[in-house]
Amino acid sequence: MPHTRNTSPTLRRCGRAAIALMIATGVACSAADSLLEVEDPDIINPSNLNSASAATALSAGIALRIAQATSGGESLFLFGGLLADEWRSGDTFEQRNTTDQRATVPENSFLAGQLRNLMRIRVEGELAVGALRQYRPDPKSDVGRLFAFTAFAENLIGEHFCSGVPFSSLDGSRIVYGEPITTDSVFALSIANADSALANRAGADSTNVGSLAAVIKGRALLNRGAFAAAAVAVAGVATSYRHQVTHSANATSNQIWSLNTSAKRYVLSDREGINGLNFRSANDPRVPSTAGGVAFDTFTPFVSQSIWTRFSPVTIVSGIEARLIEAEAAAKAGSATYLTILNALRSSGGVAGLAALTDPGTEAGRVDQIFRERAFWLFGTGHRLGDLRRLIRQYGRGPETVFPTGAFHKGGSYGPAVNIPVPFDEENNPNFEGCINRDA
Repeated sequence: MPHTRNTSPTLRRCGRAAIALMIATGVACSAADSLLEVEDPDIINPSNLNSASAATALSAGIALRIAQATSGGESLFLFGGLLADEWRSGDTFEQRNTTDQRATVPENSFLAGQLRNLMRIRVEGELAVGALRQYRPDPKSDVGRLFAFTAFAENLIGEHFCSGVPFSSLDGSRIVYGEPITTDSVFALSIANADSALANRAGADSTNVGSLAAVIKGRALLNRGAFAAAAVAVAGVATSYRHQVTHSANATSNQIWSLNTSAKRYVLSDREGINGLNFRSANDPRVPSTAGGVAFDTFTPFVSQSIWTRFSPVTIVSGIEARLIEAEAAAKAGSATYLTILNALRSSGGVAGLAALTDPGTEAGRVDQIFRERAFWLFGTGHRLGDLRRLIRQYGRGPETVFPTGAFHKGGSYGPAVNIPVPFDEENNPNFEGCINRDA
């Protein structure tokens, strides 16, 4: 798909970053040419949200945004796995091929929508929280869920994008351009919003909202290297807990299925670039697959995942993840209970045919074992890129011992990228001058 640019006077004056925020919130640009100022009945004006029903509708819209940012669109669930070792590009589009090759650039036109969807959760979520508190304060857990969704979006941004993502906001109808913040600060924001979710979970759905917020908080703490605190955060979450994004013929298809199984633009990886895990050849029942034929590009051998079909729900937060966080914290503390936790999951985590693990006998081997278990349990759900970055940041691994490297399967060699840059659109933010750094 060619990269196109809108060069209208309005866009030049408002800036693409402003336009993205306008689209997310329906706020008009005050500098728009008078000839372009028209009434649009589809735009939601904040002044129209002065009722309980409107607050409810806005709150429900955040669930749609979560779907768009996960398995309901070509999201970081796919793009992050493409940069890591979960997926290979079987496509002809440069945007996917260069990402697979670890040659990510800000001009990649697929990136803007992925970051925008996550920012919409933040901006619209704040608006929805205010509307619920004013017009429909009960049940309080509905407010808590919105805070948890915001925490989820922020954590996903921190795991995937480079250091220096700006977080813009609104002051009434005025766009407040954000300053770039570090990756660690993004995780701190996620933790703060998860805490707000926990403080607002009272109501009939208290347990579900509490579990959702607790796992997100634990994940963000893990990303900051606070292993013991992460284990404490998730301790009360039942292993059976699931928060799922659902799909149907009346809503959206599962886009992991659509872009892999149906369109054949993504291919399940197997030992990609020397370091990649054997997602296909391991024959692990957690990542079942089917091979045969060629991908969309007509020459890459095609492998389809068999986890999800067209309308299968996708678990984005779970009690299994809570146990994996506890296992990693135990191993970090030198406790042998990490293996007990992993084997308990393998025997009762809902997947048959998993044999018990044994202690590999070295610290490095235990780290490999834990991250392999995370890769197979959490496959395709936006965790893998963040985990590879943590292996570098927290465990001292070299980037070329973690990410795919060497000869690229479509010619040439893999590049050095270990994260996704802030999209080019953000350069219209006067406070943004590019990534602070491209380190893990």
